[in-house]
Amino acid sequence: MFNYNTLKKILFSFEPETAHHIGEFGLKLLGNCKIAKSYMEKKNYISNPKLTQEIFGVRFENPVGLAAGFDKNATMIKAMKSLGYGFTEIGTMTPMPQDGNPKPRMFRYPEQKSVQNAMGFNNLGAHTVLKNLKKVYPFSIPIGANIGKNKTTPEEFALSDYKTLIKKFEAFSDYLVINISSPNTPNLRDLQNEKFITELFVMAKALTNKPILLKIAPDMEANIAIDLCKSAINAGADGIIATNTTIDYSLVPNCQNFGGLSGACLTEKSGSLFKELAQELFGKTVLISVGGIYNGKEAYERIKNGASLVQAYSGLVFEGPSMVRKINEEILELLAKDGFENIQQAIGANLK
Repeated sequence: MFNYNTLKKILFSFEPETAHHIGEFGLKLLGNCKIAKSYMEKKNYISNPKLTQEIFGVRFENPVGLAAGFDKNATMIKAMKSLGYGFTEIGTMTPMPQDGNPKPRMFRYPEQKSVQNAMGFNNLGAHTVLKNLKKVYPFSIPIGANIGKNKTTPEEFALSDYKTLIKKFEAFSDYLVINISSPNTPNLRDLQNEKFITELFVMAKALTNKPILLKIAPDMEANIAIDLCKSAINAGADGIIATNTTIDYSLVPNCQNFGGLSGACLTEKSGSLFKELAQELFGKTVLISVGGIYNGKEAYERIKNGASLVQAYSGLVFEGPSMVRKINEEILELLAKDGFENIQQAIGANLK
């Protein structure tokens, strides 16, 4: 296999968003090349009974998924198994196409292994993304659909956007994620209140039997986040994804003063909030942890703290296409070291 450090030097010579488009082009090619795809899957994809779970009636052969934001338009799904991912999450999609925020809107900080983005839900719109999705669904790994409101939709009409998206994507995804936690759509995080969350999930559960999860931001006080999640669960949410990017700009020296930070700088903040959430919610709903996970040790700690699944995205930029395989291999080693026969025994072990 090629040396990713060499490729990384080339990619890092481009602006981050340009490098992302180059990566997308390469992954599209990979997804359509049977020989290369098969080779990469054999090398990176780990299917092991010790890691396999059934969650929401869906089979996950390994617990490491791709977080939303990477594959916004469902164009790279066919390559995700080649990168080792046990599931993938597309989006965030909005009802109407939107360009997102002005450029430059993505920044990388190699010393901190971190990324900052102010993309603003740039996507081709629900109609086009659904056409892409229909070409591959159902797929050999689970696919989640992450949905959000259009920037121009007033708060009082936000429910209508989510209703439209649920109706479109529920038949062509294995689970849905409500995104009201991105910092890059003005006033979106204002929807992180108990009244709206309750109305949203009551409406959503009346529309579909597919699992619907809430994704929350890492910048709330733990008690507020817990109350918000409880409201969602009481209204029918099937799980919680914690967390989205952070607007705590103290985490990276000389970073931009807009957009959300992700990557290694978020590890402690996201992990800490997840731990507090899990102490209250473990056993009451499915918990998925995301934010600063780029090695097996951190993934395993989140699992022991209550995560059934984890997600990784920014780490891929710095660690390359072997990252997910290494995470899964390390989880297997740590399971054996702790005397667990399978991942289910490790989930929430720190809470028992």
